[in-house]
Amino acid sequence: MTPLSSVRGKLALALLLVVAGVLAIVYLIVVPSYQSSLENTELKALQSSLQQVALPFPEQGYLQQQFVEQVSQATNTRAVVFSLTSESPVLVEAFADSSTERDSTELQNDPVAVRAIQHQALARGTVSRGGQTYAEVAFPEGDSAVMLSASLHDQLQAVGLVRRRMLVAGTLAMAFAVLFGYAGASLITRRIRRLETAAERIAEGNFDQPVIDHGSDEVGQLARTFERMRLRLSNLDRARGEFIANASHELRTPLFSLAGFLELLDDPELDESTRDEFVGQMGEQVVRLTKLATNLLDLSRLDAGRLTVAREPLELSELAAELAVEFGPRAAAAGHRLEAPPAATAAARGDAERVLQIGRVLVENALVHTPAATTVRISTALDGGRALLTVANDGPPIPAEARERIFERFYRLDGGRASGSGLGLAIARELAEVMGGRIEVESEGAWTLFRLVLSADVPEREPEPGFV
Repeated sequence: MTPLSSVRGKLALALLLVVAGVLAIVYLIVVPSYQSSLENTELKALQSSLQQVALPFPEQGYLQQQFVEQVSQATNTRAVVFSLTSESPVLVEAFADSSTERDSTELQNDPVAVRAIQHQALARGTVSRGGQTYAEVAFPEGDSAVMLSASLHDQLQAVGLVRRRMLVAGTLAMAFAVLFGYAGASLITRRIRRLETAAERIAEGNFDQPVIDHGSDEVGQLARTFERMRLRLSNLDRARGEFIANASHELRTPLFSLAGFLELLDDPELDESTRDEFVGQMGEQVVRLTKLATNLLDLSRLDAGRLTVAREPLELSELAAELAVEFGPRAAAAGHRLEAPPAATAAARGDAERVLQIGRVLVENALVHTPAATTVRISTALDGGRALLTVANDGPPIPAEARERIFERFYRLDGGRASGSGLGLAIARELAEVMGGRIEVESEGAWTLFRLVLSADVPEREPEPGFV
């Protein structure tokens, strides 16, 4: 991995670019404005000096040289008188120059003097000649103009000094930015590497070591998210192990039973009635295995999110009547009273086959886990926007601490393995949730109620006619 491809390198480079950008902005604002301020100060001083000494202006040409020399001495500047040589275009040349050592031809058509004569107004500005920059102020006198010129060498030196010091300071600042940025990024990447190690550990199935980071920033929040993920995966892994162990036990019991019956059936002295009894019990074990396999398949589809259900209108009262007909003979054989009193229509939205599957689980549990002579009642109702299918029994109540755990897979009230497959209520709850409903439990007083709650199928109201 190259240095710039790492997080440390990228963070250090980002900090370097930020610092360089800030310094560039400061440089572009400070240096030009400082130079402009010095130039304006010099121009104002020249303008003030010109206004004080330029008048009266001698019209005689032979006096103008003496005039510029006096003005130059009074203002410590170069004084020049320009005369107009052409009106279109406006051209000027130096007629009198206080600087006798310099060549006056360099001042020919000086832009500041040209503007002063052309507009017949005070003009000022900066010009460059011979590698030097000068501040100039010119005042018109008819076809002539008086100009004061001063070098900006000292001011530009000051600007250059500021520029050099800013460049040095900027270089040092960027060097420190890279150094401290890389060091600070190293602290962050060290924490990220710890998270990477923890993620690899979790991916390998090791959930024992917690993910700890005490920071309150985004990395700390990410670490706490990893820790929550570790705990959830640990619980899921433990639940998976328990599920496999319980499922294996549930499968092994009927298989051992079938193997025992097959061995007994090989006995040539077995009488016909006993053989028929064994065959009947083997049939029961096959039914048990078939039901267990179906439940396990449903659970696997629910866990994988591949179990689809319909969301269509259905009538709960019709399904309740169907359940009563289906379980009537079994309830009578077990000595239970199965009641399904006539009820008003309870239109709901859901999957009719899955609702029947949930109803069978609730009715079967009520018949199996309550003593004989217990009443089991199937009823339906509408409660606002809810459609209810209730299976109630007047058997022993369910302890409060167990009302939630009875929906766990392979759980029974005394904490051991369920008498059946132990998966019915777990599947029923998940099916209800897939249909957008839930199962509620009440076990207070003389009755225990299991209630399937679905959304009521409420027809949309026709919009009321309005006025046009």
